[in-house]
Amino acid sequence: MAELKLVHKGKVRDLYAAGEKYLLIVSSDRISAFDFIMPTPIPGKGAILNKISAFWFARTGQIIKNHMISSAIGEIRGKLSAYGSSSLDCTNLDGRAVLVHRTKRVDYECIVRGYITGSGWKEYLKQGSVCGIKLPPGLKEAQKLPEPVFTPTSKADQGHDENVTFGQMAGALGPELAGKIKEKSLALYKFAAAHLESRGILLADTKFEFGLLDGELILIDEALTPDSSRFWDAARYKVGTSPDSYDKQYLRDWLEGSGWDKKSAPPALPTEVVQGTLKKYEEALNKITKAG
Repeated sequence: MAELKLVHKGKVRDLYAAGEKYLLIVSSDRISAFDFIMPTPIPGKGAILNKISAFWFARTGQIIKNHMISSAIGEIRGKLSAYGSSSLDCTNLDGRAVLVHRTKRVDYECIVRGYITGSGWKEYLKQGSVCGIKLPPGLKEAQKLPEPVFTPTSKADQGHDENVTFGQMAGALGPELAGKIKEKSLALYKFAAAHLESRGILLADTKFEFGLLDGELILIDEALTPDSSRFWDAARYKVGTSPDSYDKQYLRDWLEGSGWDKKSAPPALPTEVVQGTLKKYEEALNKITKAG
């Protein structure tokens, strides 16, 4: 039997090779902000991310296939044994581990913005554009864009991702693959935004990651979670203000007011910030996945 080998430790997830074709992804309770991993975990966060991603993977297969094989720990154990991999310590993995197909990762984060906010808003104020895409004059903060825009960034495992234009991405990947990634990203955003709106949430922006499996483009990593998306409370949404959210904006706001310089090691998170962040994630899970 082959041993599971740690092949990558990301900001939030740990990836283990299960033979040549599969990966075991374990979602930790780590949380990152401003490109730093916080020293204090958010207990239960990893399981929440897995549940939300599994929800979306199960519902977006008609748009694009994804890498998910199983998120049930018993099934994972059985499949790993069948694949010739062993040494899985299931202690504390239930709900936090997923078995997926191993792909050739496309090294871009594929961001879709439906509203002008965050770094996009800051760029718009200076240049009237976001990631080089010209936008109408006179927009206000948090305003809905006429159409969602696709704004990729280069993928950095450590440090800061860099904004790139679609033309730069197409130059690196080829126009056909880049065009398909853009098309699928926008389709996923529109599908999710419609579902979320019916649950009282506005999808301000989100990011996707893709990989190639036997030459076919598929969705990988996570999908439409509070780690990778801005979820706004539709009932409290108001143009020109910073909307109430169900994501890690709560943590970002606390860090902004903490006096941290965003260069040195980040501060430990107070208990109330840990609990407040977890509550936001739990609210997102409940709203996204509830029946009806």
